[in-house]
Amino acid sequence: MSKQQAPIPLVDLSADAPCCPPLAQRRVPAETAAVLAPAFKALGDPVRLQLMSMIASAEGGEVCVCDLTPAFDLTGPTISHHLKTLREAGLVDAERRGTWVYYRARPQILRRLAGLLSIEPTAAAQR
Repeated sequence: MSKQQAPIPLVDLSADAPCCPPLAQRRVPAETAAVLAPAFKALGDPVRLQLMSMIASAEGGEVCVCDLTPAFDLTGPTISHHLKTLREAGLVDAERRGTWVYYRARPQILRRLAGLLSIEPTAAAQR
């Protein structure tokens, strides 16, 4: 049995709308917080945040681990650990091609995280 966790269970992955109202508008339900917290936790590390940025902004939508590793003064196994954490949090997908692994961001979860953090003016604040 694989130790790898399943990606974050997102509802209606085809929707562009965030999963819930921004946290500045309404309390985040416990169920939603439990689902999204691992992604926020994974991004709480500076190296993982940089890796996520490199993957999400990669030309062509994907990047080889061979292009990620030289950008850091860390060993290959340490970079692999950070990438595994991003994968287990549901932030990236990985595909092995021969010797190398290629990573792609999962835009659906990124949209949901961004939507939760957006600051939209509420009707009360506009008065």
